[in-house]
Amino acid sequence: MEVTTPRGPAYVEIDEVPDARLLLVLTHGSAGGVDAPDLLAVREAAMGVGASVARVTQAFRAAGARAPGSPDRQDEAWEIVLSELRSRLPGLPLVQGGRSNGARVACRTARAVGAAAVVALAFPLHPPGRPERSRAGELRGAGVDVLVVNGDRDPFGVPDAADAARLVVLPGEGHDLKKDPARVGEVVAEWITRYGGPPRQGSPGRPRGGAARVGIRPRPPADRAGEAR
Repeated sequence: MEVTTPRGPAYVEIDEVPDARLLLVLTHGSAGGVDAPDLLAVREAAMGVGASVARVTQAFRAAGARAPGSPDRQDEAWEIVLSELRSRLPGLPLVQGGRSNGARVACRTARAVGAAAVVALAFPLHPPGRPERSRAGELRGAGVDVLVVNGDRDPFGVPDAADAARLVVLPGEGHDLKKDPARVGEVVAEWITRYGGPPRQGSPGRPRGGAARVGIRPRPPADRAGEAR
């Protein structure tokens, strides 16, 4: 699905499940793509607990940029994409999230788009080596429950447990969360079920693994640990 935004087109890949209980929307880091190992693992695990999943390639990445630019402009484009998605899949509780920079935009826009909760993967608490430049305020300001999943070796830091509804720190993982992405998926799937509604009997959907892919450009490379987000 292609969505026009003031920053250019964004692209959405949707995996629908029959009788979906919620909609999970995920996005990438500033220099990554929607096929990052942790995002794919979360998609599979979430579909297994009854969530339809949309992965969004934001307009700045579709245009080839490696940085999102102004947060206000990024958030504006994101809200447009979410409005289109909710029109296409009405009535489902919404959980949104992403990895790294994608987690940041999900926190900043949660209330504006009516999300019930946020999934923050590899939340970049601060630039590497710059703990004084904390972004914890974005977690605290989300206005909804936030699940944070970070690795204990992340050079971007690990948020404090007090700044999220739940913090899971995975031993041996870095910023890319690729050592055991299945574990990331398990953590997210268990947590999001509390925000879903009852199964919608007879609701339209595709079998597990079937994706609606319209207007998709070649995807950017996966996130690499150590890149500024």
